[in-house]
Amino acid sequence: MGAIVPVIPAIATGLGADVAFAGFIAGSLLIGQAIGNLPASAVVNRIGERRAMIVAALATIIGALVSVTATTTWQLLVGVLLQGLMTATFALARQAFLSSYVPLKYRARAMSSLGGVFRSGMFVGPFLAAWLIGLTGTPQSNFWAFIVCSALVVVVLLVLPDIERYARPNAPRSTGAPRASESSLRRVMRTRRKELLTLGVGAGTVMMLRSARQVLLPLWGYSIGMDAATVALVVGIGGAIDFALFFTSGWIMDRWGRAASGVPALIGLGIAFGALAFVQGAPNAEGWFIAVVVWAALSNGIGSGIVMTLGADLADPLRPAPFLGAWRTVVDTSSATVPFVISGLIALAGLPVTAGVFGGIGFVGAFLLARYIPRYVPKPPRTGPIELGGE
Repeated sequence: MGAIVPVIPAIATGLGADVAFAGFIAGSLLIGQAIGNLPASAVVNRIGERRAMIVAALATIIGALVSVTATTTWQLLVGVLLQGLMTATFALARQAFLSSYVPLKYRARAMSSLGGVFRSGMFVGPFLAAWLIGLTGTPQSNFWAFIVCSALVVVVLLVLPDIERYARPNAPRSTGAPRASESSLRRVMRTRRKELLTLGVGAGTVMMLRSARQVLLPLWGYSIGMDAATVALVVGIGGAIDFALFFTSGWIMDRWGRAASGVPALIGLGIAFGALAFVQGAPNAEGWFIAVVVWAALSNGIGSGIVMTLGADLADPLRPAPFLGAWRTVVDTSSATVPFVISGLIALAGLPVTAGVFGGIGFVGAFLLARYIPRYVPKPPRTGPIELGGE
């Protein structure tokens, strides 16, 4: 995924799209993920996690083939949107699987490790994209790399033993009528609305700040006169710091509870964006930019996996998919709104005010997690010293 995200706008403009429509096509990947979570939960609940991942990977290959052979912008839009929809299905199935089969005392470390693997792909992907474009001279080559990776995923899922058949889940699985997944989903939206409107919104602020960090920090670097190579280097260093902390975050959550990771992460990100609101035009602006990037990376790093872990904690162990579908819809929709919010705020009030607004969002999210995690998510059981390496 990290290899195709940077090249979608270039492919779209090459097919004749203007800047606005090219941005919409690129954003349709996130839109597909946001709107795909609810139907994905029904699919996962009906056919199981492993089969859902196989189907999603195969359908993703179809979407990538549509994109790489696109001769019009609308064909490219369909291909990218399909990839977004199938990414939602694959991600939800993967999270539901870990929720069911990883013991509670290791859950946060498992979810943080999953998040770390995803971040590694997003970190390495742009470098792979640059290498492939240099080698082939065309950005479409990145879709072929994505197709190969998706095919390898299918092979791995088919060859490896079916854990659902041999392992024992954390709670017994039940079977239901063909429409059970749909009724479960409606029931979840009705009976779990308090958790979704409190912790779900709090987790949504985490995703909003993560998305804003990817957009606002480079914009800020350009606004103070830094060249693109320097901005990319500084942001890349921040990404490396962020990635290095993913397991530490899981260890913190397993040892001291979910709030010990999520609340400091949101406070730290709130401080980072708040600082940007006041340092434009300050002496040594480049030094401030580097400091904010590093601070934001440290803050985000200690919150790695918090969103997936909270979703797993709150999901019904018998049928995790319906709740996870609703949960991921809330948080992914929050993330998908960020580019539009940033564009509107910058146009209306400028970059410093925009940064200040997201700083305030960070503090609101920290309040929601601090207040509602103790109410809905008890601390994990402590049966002895927690080992960093697991069993």
